[in-house]
Amino acid sequence: MPSLSGAARTPGRSWLKPATWHLRTRLVLVAMALLVSICGAVGLFSFASMDSFLTRQLDDQLSQAAHVSNDPGRPPLGGFNNGRDPLDARGQSVGTLNARILNGQVNSAGFLAPDTTRSPLSSTDKEILLALATNAQPVDRPLSNGDYRLIAVKTANADVLVTGLPLAAKASTLTSLVWTFVFVSLGGLVLIGLAGTVLIRRTMKPLEQLSEVATRVSRLPLEAGEVALAVRVPPSNSNPGTEVGSVGYALNLMLDNVANALEARQKSETKVRQFVADASHELRTPLTAIRGYTELMRMTENFTPDGRKSLARVQRQSERMTTLVEDLLLLARLDEGQPLKLSEVDLTQLVIETVSDEKVIAPDHHWHLELPDEPLVVNGDPSQLRQVMVNLLSNARKHTAPGTTVVTGVTKSTDGGAVVTVTDDGAGIPAGFVDHVFSRFARADASRAGKAPASGPAASEGTSGLGLSIVQSIVESHGGSVEVRSKPGRTEFTLRLPIKTLAAQGNTPAS
Repeated sequence: MPSLSGAARTPGRSWLKPATWHLRTRLVLVAMALLVSICGAVGLFSFASMDSFLTRQLDDQLSQAAHVSNDPGRPPLGGFNNGRDPLDARGQSVGTLNARILNGQVNSAGFLAPDTTRSPLSSTDKEILLALATNAQPVDRPLSNGDYRLIAVKTANADVLVTGLPLAAKASTLTSLVWTFVFVSLGGLVLIGLAGTVLIRRTMKPLEQLSEVATRVSRLPLEAGEVALAVRVPPSNSNPGTEVGSVGYALNLMLDNVANALEARQKSETKVRQFVADASHELRTPLTAIRGYTELMRMTENFTPDGRKSLARVQRQSERMTTLVEDLLLLARLDEGQPLKLSEVDLTQLVIETVSDEKVIAPDHHWHLELPDEPLVVNGDPSQLRQVMVNLLSNARKHTAPGTTVVTGVTKSTDGGAVVTVTDDGAGIPAGFVDHVFSRFARADASRAGKAPASGPAASEGTSGLGLSIVQSIVESHGGSVEVRSKPGRTEFTLRLPIKTLAAQGNTPAS
């Protein structure tokens, strides 16, 4: 019987691993996007605050420079040629611009150079200065010596005094702030990203363990046989006090329920199989007696023609019942996993013999062989493998019309196994029935299709619907497989058997 022990050790990654990896990646990306947004907002706020602070500081310096350059002791209107120049005022910093505007003309204007000399203004600079409003409000203007913060003040002498300070220092400070914040933010994002990845990975680890348990359960052959469902979520991940623990606890409860259901199902199946085996065994004796007494009556008694027909019918039905009982007993033995009587079996010779028998039974069919040049020998139970071939060939014979060609082939597969095919050119198996041909007591309902039975179990007298089920059970007990492909005009059953089956590994129980 299939059990958990082999399936639970099946290697391979959990099918939820990619899902948890994508979830972890999305969480990291969301966290990084949030951090980038926060850093961007903080950076913009810091930049705006620093810009405002430096502008206020520069305006204070500009106000002081304007006050110094506006010497109240200057000569009156028209006499400034003999008075002090604004650039001659004390305390002026390098780069300071001072200009005196009188009657729409710029006089005594220039930039204070590092060597305390005066750098002249260009004509464009003078036009910019003449366009300034005399409302004592600082403004930024691009000049030939760089960007400047300018202020124009109308004096008591009816002239205009323009004072300006360079914005280069402010721009340099802001640029340094931006780059510092960028590098610090990038470093912080990298560190936080790595730390977040490690933290999220540790947080998602219990969920991955839950997915591993679910994946192991999904690989178990729960559809039939005895299954010991011992897989559970470990106690560390099944504590109802946490979110993941609640999921693990619920998963364990579900697995307990499934295990109980599987155990109850197995007990029920065991009882049914035991009943079928016992009933079949008990029926053999009365059926043998019926057949014996029927044969005795035919030889010792005189019957009317109708009586002989009735007695012949009784004999045929008893033989049919005997065949059904033998099939049920065989399936019961296969279900119990009874040891096979192993020996070397020449598949080529076996196929020749069974096909020859079918030629005698159904001469109205065309029987062909496709055999290898050398014998193909496998390890198996000769009687059971013979029954496999008999069932497949009789299946093709019973459910195809006279004149159908049946081809039986034996080949060696690329992996070293043996392949036996039985192909006919009959009407084919109904499409909706192909998936059920190996089920027990399965029969195609030909009356619904309005045509004769196709290749496969049919609802005709003499068929029990167990033939192909027996084929599948025997082949699987030998470590092989059987499959069918069918379409109108072609139906092919394919058997695959390992060349050295069960020789070293022991008998494989049937499911």
